[in-house]
Amino acid sequence: MTTPQKPLGSGYTAHSTTLDVIRGNNLTGRLAIVTGGYAGLGLEAARTLAEAGARVIVPARAVDRARRAIAEVGGGIEVRHMDLNDPESIESFSRGIVQSGLALDILINSAGIMASPELERDARGNELQFSTNHLGHFQLTNRLWPALRRARGARVVSVSSLGHHLSDIDWDDINFERRAYDGWAAYGQSKTANILFAVELDRRGRDDGIRAFSLHPGGIVTGLARHIPVEQLKEAGNIDQKGEPVIDPDRDMKSIPQGAATHLWCAISQQLEGSGGVFCLNSDIAPVDMGEISPDGRRIYGVAPYAVDPASAQRLWEVSQAMTQVRDPV
Repeated sequence: MTTPQKPLGSGYTAHSTTLDVIRGNNLTGRLAIVTGGYAGLGLEAARTLAEAGARVIVPARAVDRARRAIAEVGGGIEVRHMDLNDPESIESFSRGIVQSGLALDILINSAGIMASPELERDARGNELQFSTNHLGHFQLTNRLWPALRRARGARVVSVSSLGHHLSDIDWDDINFERRAYDGWAAYGQSKTANILFAVELDRRGRDDGIRAFSLHPGGIVTGLARHIPVEQLKEAGNIDQKGEPVIDPDRDMKSIPQGAATHLWCAISQQLEGSGGVFCLNSDIAPVDMGEISPDGRRIYGVAPYAVDPASAQRLWEVSQAMTQVRDPV
């Protein structure tokens, strides 16, 4: 059964934090993997899960640097090598988890890059933002399927963004082989892919007890914004004249604990039991974005219809298989 893309009235708001969402949850005995779990939102999610008792593994390309970052917030998180742009390292990391016999309860696909100014490609020739943000996670999730199945109630969280409104997937030229490269268009289609991936993953996984969700964390100034000029961030109101992030959750400008709250809500909330395949924001299911205005005159943001289209989700799965040579899990 398809979960309606309609807010539940979860009781959380844009001001809610990871502490609000995790309160009262004991995750002892559960295993979580958080990509990008050594910086920004991913680190906050990994840290909070670990403090609630979960065993947390963070895959990282630069293992020593990741360990130092994690140690600064208290440690207690295991780091293993993996590079989302290196298919062989994904295979090696996943094999270690699957062969261990561990059950994987939570997989948060949080790592990503944004608005790369120049066209870059991975070793397979795929555009780097699409590769990092989507294809690497597509391969990882498929390879971890046996461990997810063993949990008998696993959740996969795909971190997207309202940036998906920047672009649907250009099915005729995903890799910018014929059109001029645009870093924001590339980012937008990769974020659309994150949402569509969760839609189809949930459809394929629900019989194995695997449910999937995607989300918008909010507008947070982290290392992800390194390609955006400081003056541009100031003009947009994201940082003040001193270079400090502006925190105004009512305008979707959040602190890191506020941004990562939706990661955790998707990963652990009992309110989502029996649900899946939906896009979430502010720790609730988001509405479909129809350009509506609220009674107080505010734009009601949600998920673009094209990003939750089941036919597009199935098409993306098949295209991703062709691009990665990763077949359906068995």
